Amino acid sequence: MLKNKKLILALSLIPQYLLVTLLSKNPDFVEAYYSNGIYLYISKLFRYILGWLPFSFGDLIYGLGIIYMLRWVFKNRKRIIKDTKNWCIDVASALAVLYFAFHMFWGLNYYRLPLHKNLNLNYEYSTEQLISVTKKLIKKSNTLHFEITKNDTLKVDLPYSKSDIFKITTEGYNNLKTVFPNLEYAPKSIKKSLFSYPLTYMGFSGYLNPLTNEAQVDGIMPIIKFPTTSAHEMAHQLGYAAENEANFIGCLASIHNDNIYFKYCGYTFGLRYCLNEIYRRDEALFEEILKTVNKGILKNYEEVRLFWEAHENPIEPFFKLFYGSYLKANNQSKGMKSYSYVVALLANYFETKTIE
Repeated sequence: MLKNKKLILALSLIPQYLLVTLLSKNPDFVEAYYSNGIYLYISKLFRYILGWLPFSFGDLIYGLGIIYMLRWVFKNRKRIIKDTKNWCIDVASALAVLYFAFHMFWGLNYYRLPLHKNLNLNYEYSTEQLISVTKKLIKKSNTLHFEITKNDTLKVDLPYSKSDIFKITTEGYNNLKTVFPNLEYAPKSIKKSLFSYPLTYMGFSGYLNPLTNEAQVDGIMPIIKFPTTSAHEMAHQLGYAAENEANFIGCLASIHNDNIYFKYCGYTFGLRYCLNEIYRRDEALFEEILKTVNKGILKNYEEVRLFWEAHENPIEPFFKLFYGSYLKANNQSKGMKSYSYVVALLANYFETKTIE
């Protein structure tokens, strides 16, 4: 009887896959009935249940799950040859459960409507638009930088603990929801990752656990990155699965924060993406525009760059390759390169906005 149940569970992978494929071709349905329907209740329930814990319950489950999996494989190593059929059924049944949980608890958000359609933004933009928006961001970033440091050559240091940053980040979302009601964030469930060191060497600054809806941030990266990374992971919790969309929302949540340090982090975060895009299009123009950016801002960029360079290692590209493949498998056709879409959102959003 147990074997039959496992077989049925294993075979359920087929209709599950077909259903997900069908839903992926109907983003309007996913947007209306999942992302703005059942997911809202699922995500809030998980955040209410686990948000109060001072540690990441999801990380704990990951750790125990890896140990259990290795133990199971070791104990059943002889079955791979002697009883291959039932061994495969056991593995497939476990995958069926995980596949269902992943898509039910969060993963279907990959197939919702693109953010630019939700916010009525254009998808295309010209180089002239990009330059105009970049200059606006430079002006605002320089102003905020000088207000904080009183010296255009000093880098900004945040006077907050990492726990304080998690709390302050939610204030930006409270302000942002007056502009975009769908971006209301409550309750809070964001924590430092228990695996910050391996996460750093893998080259990632944070992630969302799709099974517990907890957001995790790399606890050892430069604190200047904490506000936008925290806001980015919160955007994932709100159901914006695409990395580029979460980057854009994280930027907006930071610049809508009343805290000047968070505004600075948000504007310089958006500026960095625009500068990178200008460099890709015209290196000479990039060098010219870069001269107008306060040296202290460039030192903050360098601080982050040096941190990641110091933790580069031979296996990092394999993790990036794996994650790029994961993105492609979940409706982000350009993989890691799809991050550049954030520039299109920034260019069109700020084109008509007065940056105060």
